[in-house]
Amino acid sequence: MSFPLVRMRRLRRTPALRDMVAETTLGVNDLIYPMFVVEGQNLVQPVPSMPGIDRFSVDKLVEECRAVAGLGIPAIILFGIPDKKDPLGRGAYDPKGIIPRAVSAVKKALPELVVICDVCMCEYTDHGHCGILDNQDVHNDATIELLAKASLAYVKAGADLVAPSDMMDGRVLEIRETLDEAGFDHIPIMSYAAKYASAFYGPFRDAAESTPAFGDRRAYQMDPRNVREALRECELDVIEGADMLMVKPALPYLDVIAKVREEFDLPLAAYNVSGEYAMLKAAAANGWLDYDRVMLETLTGIKRAGADLILTYHAKEAAALLNK
Repeated sequence: MSFPLVRMRRLRRTPALRDMVAETTLGVNDLIYPMFVVEGQNLVQPVPSMPGIDRFSVDKLVEECRAVAGLGIPAIILFGIPDKKDPLGRGAYDPKGIIPRAVSAVKKALPELVVICDVCMCEYTDHGHCGILDNQDVHNDATIELLAKASLAYVKAGADLVAPSDMMDGRVLEIRETLDEAGFDHIPIMSYAAKYASAFYGPFRDAAESTPAFGDRRAYQMDPRNVREALRECELDVIEGADMLMVKPALPYLDVIAKVREEFDLPLAAYNVSGEYAMLKAAAANGWLDYDRVMLETLTGIKRAGADLILTYHAKEAAALLNK
């Protein structure tokens, strides 16, 4: 049958009808809010390239987390910026480092808020790469031992979940075995399984002070031209014990999100990264688009592609709109 018997507009006529037949639902429970924590006290440092995003000292982080939880956002993911960096990234796995102290403070104040810890070396090394160097190349096997050590430090501090983002081979297995041996077999791992060597990370590196001192990360992060490789990465992480998978970035890789969703039944996250956030903010500041509508349309598109969870710097603004 076709027009005039079939009229597709019938079910679009009112907001109530549109809501009843909506195929994709974006909710506050889908959101994870990335947050940056720095040394010091009483510090709130705006990130110039990410309007509306700040770096917090631990005391101020706790205050901000109260606001996040008050919006109904169920989870945060933490990135630490230490005062001192060194070639071995010791601050990443120091039990008294910035992230363990932040985790402990947040969980004490807000025990129901899910605290996820990003696990990587780039914020902690003085060269800005995601692991230990061997003649200006990241040494895979030496690095995964330290990533597991960092994961254990975060979990001992109270982290609910760890999320390795380094893209070293075998890191999920190393972390899983380390946590299990220490009695933390109940802690899930959300693997950045398909993390691309993307140009959309620029503002994050401004916030995390993690720009590589030389070269780039294309020798370990994924080539943007590949999708079958992403499925192999996901499969290996599942075999190694990942409980959740992630695709990063989100918008240029909606096809990858869809492919991963088709192939795997694990919960799937997508990271709506700093460059994607900054673009919308810049366009809105110039009056070129309706920020609220475009932001929600963007997040809905990521969800429609197959993501169960979205890590996004828009989380607070999105939650405020979704709660209305």
